[in-house]
Amino acid sequence: MNYIASSGPLFKDGKKRIDYILVYRKTNIQYDKRNTFEKNLRAEGLMLEKEPAIASPDIMFIKIHIPWDTLCKYAERLNIRMPFRKKCYYTDGRSKSMGRMQTYFRRIKNWMAQNPMVLDKSAFPDLEESDCYTGPFSRARIHHFIINNKDTFFSNATRSRIVYHMLERTKYENGISKVGIRKLINNGSYIAAFPPHEGAYKSSQPIKTHGPQNNRHLLYERWARWGMWYKHQPLDLIRLYFGEKIGLYFAWLGWYTGMLIPAAIVGLCVFFYGLFTMNNSQVSQEICKATEVFMCPLCDKNCSLQRLNDSCIYAKVTYLFDNGGTVFFAIFMAIWATVFLEFWKRRRSILTYTWDLIEWEEEEETLRPQFEAKYYKMEIVNPITGKPEPHQPSSDKVTRLLVSVSGIFFMISLVITAVFGVVVYRLVVMEQFASFKWNFIKQYWQFATSAAAVCINFIIIMLLNLAYEKIAYLHTNLEYPRTESEWENSFALKMFLFQFVNLNSSIFYIAFFLGDS
Repeated sequence: MNYIASSGPLFKDGKKRIDYILVYRKTNIQYDKRNTFEKNLRAEGLMLEKEPAIASPDIMFIKIHIPWDTLCKYAERLNIRMPFRKKCYYTDGRSKSMGRMQTYFRRIKNWMAQNPMVLDKSAFPDLEESDCYTGPFSRARIHHFIINNKDTFFSNATRSRIVYHMLERTKYENGISKVGIRKLINNGSYIAAFPPHEGAYKSSQPIKTHGPQNNRHLLYERWARWGMWYKHQPLDLIRLYFGEKIGLYFAWLGWYTGMLIPAAIVGLCVFFYGLFTMNNSQVSQEICKATEVFMCPLCDKNCSLQRLNDSCIYAKVTYLFDNGGTVFFAIFMAIWATVFLEFWKRRRSILTYTWDLIEWEEEEETLRPQFEAKYYKMEIVNPITGKPEPHQPSSDKVTRLLVSVSGIFFMISLVITAVFGVVVYRLVVMEQFASFKWNFIKQYWQFATSAAAVCINFIIIMLLNLAYEKIAYLHTNLEYPRTESEWENSFALKMFLFQFVNLNSSIFYIAFFLGDS
């Protein structure tokens, strides 16, 4: 917003809020597509305003505002859940122990208020919104919803989501498939499309005395700072500002990070145990003291008999990462993974109940515009809604799925091939390093071989990671999923398979094959 002449996320009249921004260059020749697209956006009920950029006059911004009536129409169409009644909590006055319980909880609350780890809810006034029941928005029952202010009833995240839904389904040409802002960005008609933030995230006045300017400023001061790493996250405010999906993501990330603390402590203890007992290892002592034991040379040229104690350092380093403590750590991590998963399920259930997200995906599912454009001619009547909608034939779905699965197995086989290639490389280079003329490499050929193999394996993993995301994206689009959740699930499954094989194939080789070879 610093590149736009107007102050703040508002139109020039200072009243209408900017809900989305489109960016294009004046020199772009595809103005017909833009004009048609913008005309259709206005026909759908959106309000547009153009403004040149301050830094570069060649850049034009199109500010989009969604009026109240259009907002309500699409909120009802998307079944967006909105608060309609405050939750009530009843107590039984006949219980004599209730007074003691209230005193006990009051003491705990006072103690927690002084604990720096606990979230200071007095700094987050918007967190009380979660104390409401929610239901799918309906214009016919609008009087049942808690609407104190029309400008703030729908959060910024909800407004931006509705506008993006409209941008994805608005045509820019007469063809049925000529639809959506994504295609306009891909063909160069627009160079960017994004929702604006809510004002500035910094203020010249301290937040303690003057309060936050907006939710973004509040989140920056009380959440998105290194100094807040030890405090709880304001998940309700994150959800209000960014939406439910982002809120759940940071809830999982915070829970995962917190659960890693005991795993990290145990891992450090195991590491220091191996470090302190490294010199007392019986195997290491025998290898280091074997000065009169000679081993056969590893190569035919420039290689002589080797003393067994030449591998003393390598034996100690091996013991450091492979001792009795590491067995305990492996068992601990197996238990930790199960505990983490079960406790996260409980935490997620609490959040979905508090945020009223039970069956949220099923209620808000809409067809993807790409699916509608592809199968608009193959309509069938939905048995639930009784309305015709696009349908993907089973033969087409199976064919696309087989192509996608074939690509997945090809990429997995490519990873396995790369792992065995690194193994062959180790066998070939081992002899070369042992006969190296440089004494340092010749003396520490084991480290040289392992380090070179590790570097090559790392490069292969990073390169394949870059390719996997694009391949998974293309294969998911090839399947033409019906809804956004189906697209996300399919994409997540492919990325999980790719990442799992790519990152763990070397570990499986070390665990099940290297020890027996």
